[in-house]
Amino acid sequence: MGVSRRAGPGGVSRRSGYRLTADVPPGFHRVPVGHTTLVLRDDLIAHASEIYNACARLGKGVAGAGNRGSGFRLSLDGLPEIFVRRARRGGLARFVVSDVYFGLRPRPIAELEVALACRAHGLPVAEPLGAAVAWIAPMLYRGAFLTRAMPGMTLWEFLTLDDDPDVRRHVIELARRSLEIAHEGGLLHPDLNLQNLFVTRVADSFATVILDLDKARWLTRPLKTHERAATFARLRRSARKLDPEGRWIDSPALDLLTASHAQAQVRLPDRFAGT
Repeated sequence: MGVSRRAGPGGVSRRSGYRLTADVPPGFHRVPVGHTTLVLRDDLIAHASEIYNACARLGKGVAGAGNRGSGFRLSLDGLPEIFVRRARRGGLARFVVSDVYFGLRPRPIAELEVALACRAHGLPVAEPLGAAVAWIAPMLYRGAFLTRAMPGMTLWEFLTLDDDPDVRRHVIELARRSLEIAHEGGLLHPDLNLQNLFVTRVADSFATVILDLDKARWLTRPLKTHERAATFARLRRSARKLDPEGRWIDSPALDLLTASHAQAQVRLPDRFAGT
């Protein structure tokens, strides 16, 4: 994560760095650690030192998961397993400033707010646990986002590993329904791809969860037709980039996942039980 290592071995240093001025969501508190600000759920505050030190070691000699190698699992005594996603740029920007961001309102904090709103409205997103902002200079930072880790794999991994056509179709239908629930519930995700749709288990069946809400927005209304269509078009492009020959997700499967004409009004669940 590129965080400062000013914390001593016995606890979190309270020495202040650059200040985080963004509001912290209810149920979370900020913990300054040198030039890093952790924003953690209240029940994790007592473990801030352990989380900070574990995050500071991420990526040292270990490849991360995901399409940018930015995801890491943390297993700490007495805590749920945590998944840490370090903020990494895509596109051409990654060749210039792969993990450095500029702004008054750090993106991990904005993502935390979106994720909490989605969870509160029963949308199928990963359970947020916190965020971290490592300041380089005023308004210049590196960031990370923390969620509860889940058993399973990305939809892309699942499609390349499972050769049962009935199971594959069932999981694709689940992913499509998750997208419909998200759209009906107001989640506008501009960067959907097969690697941020996650297949996990709930009891004896599968469930699909939407990951990586960086740049996503939660609206107070269902998405409009053109917004849904743009989301599906982005998902189709990413699928064809990963699988240009349609070896793992052929045209009928891709249509099942993304065809705009398949929109349906869906009843939002009281809460999402997938995580």
